[in-house]
Amino acid sequence: MPPLDGFSDNSFTTHNDFNNACLALLRALRPYQSTGGARIKLPLATGTHFDEVAAQLEGFARPLWAVGALLHGGCLMEAEQEAIVQPYVEGLANGTDPQHPEYWGPVVVRDQRMVEMEIISFALLAAPDALFNKQTKAAQKNITTWLKTINGKDFPTNNWLWFRVMTNLALVKVCSVPYHEVKAFMMEDLDQMETFYLGQGWAADGIWSDDGRQADYYSGSFAIQFSQLLYAKVAGDLDPIRCATFQERAKEFSATFWRYFNPNGAAIPFGRSLTYRFACAGFWSAAAFAGIELPEPLGDWGIVKGLLLRHFRWWSHKHDIFNVDGTLTIGFTFPNMYLGEDYNSPQSPYWAMKSFVALGLSADHPFWTCEEKALPTPTEHRGNMKQIAALAHKVEAPMQVVCNTGHHHFLLSAGQFCPWPLKATEAKYGKFAYSSHFGFSVPTGSTVLAQIAPDSTLALSKDDGDTWRVPWKVHKYEFSNASLRSNADGVIQQLPTIVSSWRPWKDAEVEVTTVLIAPSTRWPDWYLRVHKIIGLHSLKRNIRVVQGGFAIQGRKSNAGEVLPVFTDSVDIVTREDTTFAEGTLETREGSLICSDAGASGIRMLLISSDEQSQANLVDITGEILKPDANTNLMWQRTLIPSIRFSVDESTSQQQDSLIFVTAVLALARDESSAEAYDKVVLRERWDDFPVVLNSDGKSSREPPDDYIEFTVK
Repeated sequence: MPPLDGFSDNSFTTHNDFNNACLALLRALRPYQSTGGARIKLPLATGTHFDEVAAQLEGFARPLWAVGALLHGGCLMEAEQEAIVQPYVEGLANGTDPQHPEYWGPVVVRDQRMVEMEIISFALLAAPDALFNKQTKAAQKNITTWLKTINGKDFPTNNWLWFRVMTNLALVKVCSVPYHEVKAFMMEDLDQMETFYLGQGWAADGIWSDDGRQADYYSGSFAIQFSQLLYAKVAGDLDPIRCATFQERAKEFSATFWRYFNPNGAAIPFGRSLTYRFACAGFWSAAAFAGIELPEPLGDWGIVKGLLLRHFRWWSHKHDIFNVDGTLTIGFTFPNMYLGEDYNSPQSPYWAMKSFVALGLSADHPFWTCEEKALPTPTEHRGNMKQIAALAHKVEAPMQVVCNTGHHHFLLSAGQFCPWPLKATEAKYGKFAYSSHFGFSVPTGSTVLAQIAPDSTLALSKDDGDTWRVPWKVHKYEFSNASLRSNADGVIQQLPTIVSSWRPWKDAEVEVTTVLIAPSTRWPDWYLRVHKIIGLHSLKRNIRVVQGGFAIQGRKSNAGEVLPVFTDSVDIVTREDTTFAEGTLETREGSLICSDAGASGIRMLLISSDEQSQANLVDITGEILKPDANTNLMWQRTLIPSIRFSVDESTSQQQDSLIFVTAVLALARDESSAEAYDKVVLRERWDDFPVVLNSDGKSSREPPDDYIEFTVK
């Protein structure tokens, strides 16, 4: 797709740069705004579960995140205000007028209009003179009446409750509705959302329970933290104690949330609604707009500014996010309907505009005048109080460990699942690892592995591959630790782990426990997965096991040719056709893929059962899996390194449990990376894989100088 002038060529350095990018996105929408201004419909025919009028209301409302901020910050020239803002002023009057052809209609049960009301309310709160006070008395009455229809309706028990709170706040602050008329609604919703709170500033997107556990970007930038910051900025006179609480929670949240962003600006994609793209950085924009002074290591506006601008800079290089007319597509780095939700209309991606609320600050605000600064470098103490780079950080509230090895930025995750039938829910919440560089893959179907695209997960089949099960509903989860040990020095490093358990089938008493072990300083480019399957006796049939590493761009850089095949790891060094390694390797122990995106591999380290050795149990094969095109968020054509093996019926009848340990390698390489990985180094990393020792004394190799010791119950 062609780039968007003003966004794709933007250096995202100054207030003016940020302002120009915002205007470029708004101008691209203008040709599709209706005559009365109240609707925007992009020239695409995809549908949603809600009505078309609401979908076109999305198109009108979502740019108001930016329009409200631009007006509040005084960013617009007179001509820009006339060309860009005036249609929204007219559209607001017409969309709320029951006698106008572009009337949006009243809110009904769990209506998409409820979502868009929050954005309209933000714009009213940010720019009341332009959007409300200068309207006719009749228009003011219509706007007020329409917004009031949000009350008394059934709401989902999740982030949607914030939409009603912010709408009622606008009714009080802008539309002159007496506070006592809506206070009960506001307090009920705010009290209900208190039950979402998890600690560390984090809130779940709903009640965290065995009926569902979600803590994704809705917990922060998309909704809950974002709205809390706006509320704290505006409602201090009405609700001072709660506003102070929200400010403190924002500070606590920031202390871990910054780790989800790569030094190059990329955020780790995880969860639903990823078509909102640069809304991932909305928290940083809202924190600046709300004037929240964040704690160390973020106690400098330059660091917060860098988090926001680098994120936009990363997106500015992703030209395929745009249609040919400069409007945003449904997808992530390219158009992708497999990723989208059934609530994504062609206009939905403009939720991303909320990351522009920092334009509500004037150009001379310290946020805009300070020098941009890099991400903090986390450190930890090790031996004689020596400080070294911390590779992994446990974030307890969302059950994740965020890892940054210097060569790869990703998180390990367990415990979360979406309870309702969300498309690709097991991929968006149930995988073991999520990467800011490699992304993750979503299924195109459920019949074969190529459709399931099992990157960063474990797939099991008990019917010879006709159907496969991957982790979805985890029923037990906890943090623990493994140890990097030395025969000479004892414990060198404690490694955070996440332990989780799930049941693949309702008709078999099989349970799978997985231990995810974060990278160590000895083997920083590997993380470990320990799986224990118990209940094999109940199957009375063969079981097939496939586990995948990170999906990676799977074509040659020159013209998209098929990657060559390595015969062994020596080939990585000896091929001279490129300055970096390109090729695939399959061995009995594992598989490796090298391309211009870096390297992704997986190795089997250890298999043990009740009594027998691995030779009698399984037939291990490393395999390069070619998933369907467009399954991955980052690249259209990918490959997945995988290992597969099977346990036959006779073995499962003899042995009730099986433990197997794998190591996952990942080295990221992209245009923004200054380091092009030396092929010799890459080969050394692949051949120098971790050594593990189970608590029962079983080791993957002869006792070495260094090894990782773990326990699985």
